[in-house]
Amino acid sequence: MTHFPTSFHFRRSLLALAACAVFAPAQADPNPVETIISVGLGALSGSTDDRAQMGQYTGLRDHSVVGILGIDYSLRKPDTSTSVDFHGSNLLGDTREMNLIWKNPGSWKFTADYGELVRVEPNTVNTGLVGVGSTTPQVVALPAGSGTDTELQTKRTKLGLGFTKIINPRMQVSLDLKSENKDGARLSGTGLNCPSTIAPTCTGTPGANTSWATLMLPEPISANHSQVEARLSYALEKFRFNVGYYGSFYRNNNATLSPTVPGSLNNPVGSLLGLNTGLQNLMSQPLALAPDNQAHQFDFSGSYDFTHSTRATFKLGYANASQTDNFADAGLLNAPTGVTNLGAQVNTKLAKIGITSRPVPKLSLIADLRYEGKDDQTPLAYYNTDGTASYTNRDLSSHKTNGKLQASWQFSSDYRGTLGVDRESIDRGAFADTSAASGISALRQNTDETTVHAELRQRMADYLSGAITLSSSRRGGSNWLKDNSGAGLTEVLNPADPVTGFLSSAIFMPNLADRKRDKVKLFADWQPSDKLNLQFGIEGGNDRFNTPSNYGLQNARMNQLSVDGSYVLSDDWSLNGNVFRGVQSFNQARPAGYLMAYEDTNLGAAIGATGKASAKLSVGANLSYAKDRNVYAQGLDSFAGADSIALLNATGGLPDVVFSQTALKLFGKYALEQKGASVRVDLVHQRISLNDWTWGYNGVPFVYSDGSTLIQKPTQSVSFIGVTYIYQLP
Repeated sequence: MTHFPTSFHFRRSLLALAACAVFAPAQADPNPVETIISVGLGALSGSTDDRAQMGQYTGLRDHSVVGILGIDYSLRKPDTSTSVDFHGSNLLGDTREMNLIWKNPGSWKFTADYGELVRVEPNTVNTGLVGVGSTTPQVVALPAGSGTDTELQTKRTKLGLGFTKIINPRMQVSLDLKSENKDGARLSGTGLNCPSTIAPTCTGTPGANTSWATLMLPEPISANHSQVEARLSYALEKFRFNVGYYGSFYRNNNATLSPTVPGSLNNPVGSLLGLNTGLQNLMSQPLALAPDNQAHQFDFSGSYDFTHSTRATFKLGYANASQTDNFADAGLLNAPTGVTNLGAQVNTKLAKIGITSRPVPKLSLIADLRYEGKDDQTPLAYYNTDGTASYTNRDLSSHKTNGKLQASWQFSSDYRGTLGVDRESIDRGAFADTSAASGISALRQNTDETTVHAELRQRMADYLSGAITLSSSRRGGSNWLKDNSGAGLTEVLNPADPVTGFLSSAIFMPNLADRKRDKVKLFADWQPSDKLNLQFGIEGGNDRFNTPSNYGLQNARMNQLSVDGSYVLSDDWSLNGNVFRGVQSFNQARPAGYLMAYEDTNLGAAIGATGKASAKLSVGANLSYAKDRNVYAQGLDSFAGADSIALLNATGGLPDVVFSQTALKLFGKYALEQKGASVRVDLVHQRISLNDWTWGYNGVPFVYSDGSTLIQKPTQSVSFIGVTYIYQLP
């Protein structure tokens, strides 16, 4: 496959252009210039384990001392109306950013951006894996925790250029180029159980062989994502439109991850045993990584004013997305005969029209209609097998239509009411007869959902206003379609029929199921004085699913409460704060297995103060607390097996997953005697507590079959102090 040069590499050009644009005008023209330079040092307490969460995206995990450097530069040339603005932050750190805007208002604008972002895996990895982060790692089986600690991280480097030219008062063109490189390694892995539907011949002797395995194989990352966008805009007195092109190009330098797996791995209790027959070869197969792909999108959009109170908007779009990476390069050596790549191609057509009108002063009307059609032209081929039969991939074409009607009436200066109806219809097209749906009992071709919503806004007094919003939606669809495993789908007219219907243990996808959703939302804004302002929000909702089964997702609910406020103590001092609580829950059941009532509760609170202690000293403080708790209340289906019963009785079910964070931030800024100079001191203390059984529990790490472990310090405490000298050049 030939790769065209669609990645835009212009780091040196960008930096050189930024330097010339920023500093050259200042030397050539003595017009007003403002430059602010910030220089300082920061120090952190604790170990790298204490900084695991704090340093995940800040680049501070591996540094006890960091340098601080920031630059803000602006130049104004009144004679030509030209201006230059340059901003650089964290220039000595791992998350540096630089932004340049050079413009002549009414004529042209040039922008340039450069940024870096490092993401460090918060879990500590201990492994004997050789070649961590490479495309050819070698698995080495060791006793759990006896390997070497390894840090996984990824780094993004982004570059951007933009130019806008105003040709005349009616017409302008713009061009934007963006490119981002991503390098490093992130947590990933593979696993297999023997025997299984995909490996029926993978056998061994119980108690003498390792019959299943999970391996940590970090994904090697070396990729580029480039984007280009061009747009022409034109405006007449009543008619405005723009024509645009957007291109996306993803290139991955790594096609496969090809591990070397030894003939023996640890079983679940840590004993080193030989692998079941065939398991070693299966675990050593190459793993395909994200393939190269590209997309091109064209659109034509605009608006037309019929009258001063009625406007129509429209948009037409066409997009082509494709993926044609060679299978051999991706490690797929047993592709169907004559098939060398997926040949994926999806064409999407979009059409949208909307009208807003105010026929009388008290009445506002909105109508929107949107259509999106996806035409999947990917060829079908026999890629899948269950050991007895082969199946092709699916045609994922679809047609989606969304409509909206809304009317608002201003009853009086204090009351405004809104009533609306939304409609969504999805046609997923015909199911390929040569394909198969694995893991679910049925599919559905069409679903339709209608939502009715009403809102009443009231101003109860000059200092108090509020709103209540009610919405109710109902989703249904066509008859369910039963999969015949490569022989097409059969429409089920009576799901309860013992011959042609579904088994009592059938599972149906919740996004296709009939659903009733009801929501209510209350909002109030109270400002009893010029100094105090409070905002209250309450929201609740319920989803109830209806399928021809008692299993799967049954119902879900959510509710949340929030309070935000601010208080002005004086001209120099103010307070602000907020409180939040949100709950989400899901009730679901598994045939002959567990009944799960999952609940996620979020709590948050913060209070802050800012002010001036003196004419030269400004201070501020903020204290925040956040807690997230996931609760797994478990029961058993009446057909559950003895092993499930014994496990639940022995363990009591899954423990809670809890994450909490408390953070205190203080700052003070003091103006020095030297004109334009000041010193800022920042103090931050953060304490985090987490207990997540999915990656370790109560200090016991997650263990892979080769003895690799993942663990994170359950209580992390870290403090930061930064001292910055700020100088504004005269």
